[in-house]
Amino acid sequence: MSQILIVEDEERLAAFIDKGLRKQGFTTAIAEDGEQALRMAERGGFDLMLLDLGLPVVDGWTVLRELRSQGEVRPIIIVTARKDEQEKVSAFRNGATDFVTKPFRFSELLERIQTHLTH
Repeated sequence: MSQILIVEDEERLAAFIDKGLRKQGFTTAIAEDGEQALRMAERGGFDLMLLDLGLPVVDGWTVLRELRSQGEVRPIIIVTARKDEQEKVSAFRNGATDFVTKPFRFSELLERIQTHLTH
């Protein structure tokens, strides 16, 4: 099954996503800040990343731009509380594969993950 890197500093939300994805048979790893996410992404091994924008140390915008500038092509789904249309547009322009706003239903997130892993 696919491995998903969850980049989320809110511990309860990260645990909720982690538990749900593991229940669906995915392998997961959690990064709590942008710097850790970049290190883990460099090591590879993930098939898709769930990326919060409001991260400590290095923010999600920087993580997204850095990975795409390095040629990272795997899907990166932004998962954020930010709902501004301009931020969504900016995320896509910077290489986001998809954009999910918090709060969300796990079933919607799962469907988006499965869609991007099969394409």
